[in-house]
Amino acid sequence: MHFAAGVVFAVLSVEFLPDLVHEHSALATGIGFALGAAAMLGIRAWSEPGGKKGPEMGAGFSGGLIAASAVDIALDGLMLGIGFAAGAKQGILLTVALAFELVSLGLAMALELQQGRMARLRVVWSIVALSTLFVLSAGLGSAALSLISGNWMVGVIAFGVAALLFLVTEELLTEAHEVTENPLLTASFFVGFLAILLMELLN
Repeated sequence: MHFAAGVVFAVLSVEFLPDLVHEHSALATGIGFALGAAAMLGIRAWSEPGGKKGPEMGAGFSGGLIAASAVDIALDGLMLGIGFAAGAKQGILLTVALAFELVSLGLAMALELQQGRMARLRVVWSIVALSTLFVLSAGLGSAALSLISGNWMVGVIAFGVAALLFLVTEELLTEAHEVTENPLLTASFFVGFLAILLMELLN
């Protein structure tokens, strides 16, 4: 999760933020960013799990976890669509970044569902369904965003930047800090960031 956070943060820093600065559209950027932050905070408030975790949690918790993950993954797919709408290179780098993030999310979710006593086959099918949702939302997002341009596109990219920043700070790093820290784990964040930065410099 540290590595995935570093990769996502690097894509934002070297690709999306320079594009927003280059456009010089403060109003569209401000509105899009504010809406993105508000949307993610709203989703977090709605999906915050209640009750106990572990063997005591039942089907209600599992269903809520799947629903919240579905919303999160659909937004990730939309972010990927935004990346490809912004440019092929941005889309490819964001694909790499989100691949690491989704692997981390899938493993964490599978473990939590198994702790909730969900059958292993149902866990597998849940992960497959969520993966399909990601692909569909990315395709739909890219198709829809290809129809807009100008300040509308700036606002959408700013929305995506806010959502991805939230992903890094409030999901990946928060989850990563739930285990005992050591220098190697922390360094993996910078390794992920450096890997994307070097890819950009060598391109």
